[in-house]
Amino acid sequence: MTDLQGVARTEAIADYGVIGTGRDTGGGFDEDLQGLVEIAAQVCGVPQAAINLIDHREQHQVATVGLEPSVCSTEDSMCATILSSPGPVHVRDAREDSRFASNPFVTGAIARVRFYAASQLRTPAGVVIGTLCVFDEEPRELTAQQRRSLDILARQVVDVLELLRTSRELRRSNDELAHFAGQVSHDLLNPLTALTGFLEVVGEQPAVTQDPVAGPYLGRAAQSADRMRLLVDDLLDYARLGGRLRLERVDLAAVCADVLEDLSARVARTGATVEVDALPTVTADRVQVQAVLQNLVANALKFRRDDQPARIRVGAVRVASGWRVAVDDAGPGVPEHLREKVFGLLERGSAVAEEGAGIGLSTCRRIIDAHGGRIGLDASTDGGTSAWFVLPDRD
Repeated sequence: MTDLQGVARTEAIADYGVIGTGRDTGGGFDEDLQGLVEIAAQVCGVPQAAINLIDHREQHQVATVGLEPSVCSTEDSMCATILSSPGPVHVRDAREDSRFASNPFVTGAIARVRFYAASQLRTPAGVVIGTLCVFDEEPRELTAQQRRSLDILARQVVDVLELLRTSRELRRSNDELAHFAGQVSHDLLNPLTALTGFLEVVGEQPAVTQDPVAGPYLGRAAQSADRMRLLVDDLLDYARLGGRLRLERVDLAAVCADVLEDLSARVARTGATVEVDALPTVTADRVQVQAVLQNLVANALKFRRDDQPARIRVGAVRVASGWRVAVDDAGPGVPEHLREKVFGLLERGSAVAEEGAGIGLSTCRRIIDAHGGRIGLDASTDGGTSAWFVLPDRD
């Protein structure tokens, strides 16, 4: 018969990634667990204490006081016996308790435990994965305050484990993003390099550069290519470094002007109208914020209603925490139940998004999150989409 509780414990413990030879949790979590077990021993006035994680086969001591961390079978573990108990356990003399009298930690086969107290380690999902226990070779009692303190420390052990799990997930996410960045760098940079080379060749032809119409367009194309290379390089560096920002004072009006310059051909081709209200100066990473704004304006140009010319307004309002910047359009909009989903990697808002790779909004959220801000989608007053982000004050 399968031990369902044991399987659930094993899966929950594995999710924390805290068991294994050569383990290094990083971020100081080992020290945090050790500190909590030391506090437990001090508060309870005992020479020995342990944090035990118990899977379906073994008990693993991940932090101890007064003894070397070890592993034993669940059959030998005192703590495994009380995992299904309704609450904390407090035993003055284990020799007098039927649950423990024949246990090898009590009889002398492994140790000579007399006093024993334990509080369960219960995950947010309700799975009991082990205990924080204190013990002594002499019978003793804990006060009500000491018992309460042991319960509080047990909850803090779980808090540390949860932080460890979250940290591991973030590191894995960063690793995946770095791998993704490496994969797409070839696809992004090679065509851009080819375009730059073509512009350089064309730029060597006097008939083109001296032409009153073609010459200025060629210069603008070269400037856009340079900005795009900077944007791609910085975005890839940003992904590989896990979101490191270069903060400075950024004039969003100037940034928006560069965005519209880069998108001018698309604006002209589609007959779109773009209105820009007064925009503030903020503290941010200029290149990253430009990437966000360019993505939102490009989406507004792309997702228009029945091939009608897009109508777009870019504006900002002061809010309690900083500045809220919005790109409003009159397009088909995004259904409310999809407004969060489209921020997922490779998600598309609707079937009309066939020409897009769908990675833009995911990157935008990552950038705004790194700034300590928020980003989302609402309905615009014209029935389309209002794509907004908040940049917090940093002064």
